[in-house]
Amino acid sequence: MKRENHTLTTEFVLQGFSSFHEHHLTLFVMFLAPYTLTLAGNIIIVIIIRIDHHLHTPMYFFLSMLSTSETIYTLVILPRMLSSLVGMSQAISLAGCATQMFFFVTFGITNCFLLTVMGYDRYVAICSPLRYTVIMNKRVCTQLVWVACSIGLIVAMTQVMSVFRLPFCATKVAHFFCDIRPVMKLSCIDTTVNEILTLIISVFVLVVPMSLVFISYVLIISTILKITSTEGRKKAFATCASHLTVVIAHYGCASIAYLKPKSENTKDQDQLISVTYTVITPLLNPVVYTLRNKEVKDSLLRAIGRKPF
Repeated sequence: MKRENHTLTTEFVLQGFSSFHEHHLTLFVMFLAPYTLTLAGNIIIVIIIRIDHHLHTPMYFFLSMLSTSETIYTLVILPRMLSSLVGMSQAISLAGCATQMFFFVTFGITNCFLLTVMGYDRYVAICSPLRYTVIMNKRVCTQLVWVACSIGLIVAMTQVMSVFRLPFCATKVAHFFCDIRPVMKLSCIDTTVNEILTLIISVFVLVVPMSLVFISYVLIISTILKITSTEGRKKAFATCASHLTVVIAHYGCASIAYLKPKSENTKDQDQLISVTYTVITPLLNPVVYTLRNKEVKDSLLRAIGRKPF
């Protein structure tokens, strides 16, 4: 029986931004700046929430978990992408590729469900303020985070196992990291079943959380509009503004990337979309929650020994 030569595939080559070869240094600087800000911002948020007792509330507990997840999410992808832009090896073993995809999917999906949990937290805080501390107790908050992480782990294992059971004939991944569809394109066989599975998973991890957040905000807005005090309405809207900004950016970018049918975009278009949700969107979390959130800004001022305004 003839032995298939795809069994000899032991590594892939990430082509990255090969069509922008003459601009690699510019791209390196452009991506390094937001990556550094994202890391620094998320680390500062986690530390500030941990040391300032004013922020020991469910909302900021979930924010610290989101910041931690976002930090790992970017660490999985961006260091390798940056190193490839300065001429380091773009080769990656099959095991390394599977590992990168596993952590990317795990923390990407965890982020989606943590944002949903944060939406539920805002719903309880505004719609049932008298019962808030009872409903959102420490045990419930911990369980909600574990559910978000567990969904991420289970879906990632399912997705990675389905992709890496495929036989591969090509080795050049038309992307700067091991994303699901670019790796599937290297298969020797028809991947329709895998495409359908990916679409089903994408609907589950994007449409379901988006729907829950949407329902939460419909109820939140209807409650806010019943508040007679103008100051009270402004405060309630301000409480939700930061979360809603991050939600729209996160789900919007991810939906464009994963809810469309099999990609008909060019390699460059696909990479531009990917840059948005791997570089730009993670930066929004620390920027929005440090520049637009008064409590976090006050905590930062206290941490450096200055009096809050």
